[in-house]
Amino acid sequence: MKHPSTILSTVLGAALLALGAMPAQAQTSTAKARPVPAAAAQSCPAILQHEFPRLQDDAPQNLCQYAGKVLLVVNTASYCGFTHQYEGLEALHAKYQDKGLVVLGFPSNQFGKQEPGSSKEIADFCFNTYGVKFPMFAKSDVRGDERNALYVDLFKATKAEPKWNFNKYLLDRKGKVLSYYPSDVEPDNTRLVSAIEKALGQKM
Repeated sequence: MKHPSTILSTVLGAALLALGAMPAQAQTSTAKARPVPAAAAQSCPAILQHEFPRLQDDAPQNLCQYAGKVLLVVNTASYCGFTHQYEGLEALHAKYQDKGLVVLGFPSNQFGKQEPGSSKEIADFCFNTYGVKFPMFAKSDVRGDERNALYVDLFKATKAEPKWNFNKYLLDRKGKVLSYYPSDVEPDNTRLVSAIEKALGQKM
């Protein structure tokens, strides 16, 4: 007969293994980036070597999948005077995606607490109200000490951090940050569109 302490150790060990095997969905969702494996990082610009949960289902998304694309990175919110820009951003994404543009949306509740909802609420709002199909990620900070890892790199590159919702950063195909645009630069602004078209026309 096994000693009681041996039985207890076996039970505890099984419990710990079970906890370790819990799926990511059962754990608390965050938008903290995870480092990209070294093999995947070799052909990926350093600024994209991050992984974030997808807004719709928390599935981890490696930003290196967008290497070689022109990126427009936008911090978003559902209850802002600039929220209508979702429509223009989706139009930009749809018009230029075949040429290599990807819009990336990062919801944040840092400005006027205008993004209070859960991931599901934000995703449903974006799709049902504005037909948003461009990639969006779990809610996170985009300025200050707790800003997510991509925004740390964007700030290092530009010395400019978002001052409100719907600020925009344009990156070329090599991951270089080309420019920063404040909230009042609409997606159809000729200066922004011209910069996007110029970046799309450049080769790797």
